[in-house]
Amino acid sequence: MKTVTLHELKKELHELPPKQLAELCITLAKYKKDNKEFLDYLLFEAHDKNNFISGVKKEIDANFEELKNQPNLYYVKKSLRKLLRIITKYCRYVADKALAAELHIYFCQKLKASGIPYHKSQLLINMYEQQLKKINSLINALHEDLQQDYLNDLEKL
Repeated sequence: MKTVTLHELKKELHELPPKQLAELCITLAKYKKDNKEFLDYLLFEAHDKNNFISGVKKEIDANFEELKNQPNLYYVKKSLRKLLRIITKYCRYVADKALAAELHIYFCQKLKASGIPYHKSQLLINMYEQQLKKINSLINALHEDLQQDYLNDLEKL
């Protein structure tokens, strides 16, 4: 099956009546959990991104609280990877590089402050360094004033 281009989809969606468009959105939300979560973000949380980011930070805090009691680094690594997937998903929702950099910096700060012996595992060290690279690339795409603010936060790591 051939998929049409985004331009063609946009053109077709503009021609649909509002009721039919709403039905299509509901059908799309039923199809996959990610679509439902994204639609929830767009409808209820997109207008207040700072509140959304603080909610994500609370979720990160809760995950790190659970990890503090985990002695096995294998399970810590799996949980951290899962948390990074969640953070990446939320960064796609927000679509703002500054907020994405803020979330990744927050993750690295929590990892360092958590007391998890990530320096004992090469995989966790690589994960941490990969996050630093991602933060640098996000910061480089920002305006110069914002770059300096985030670079100061990055140097603290």
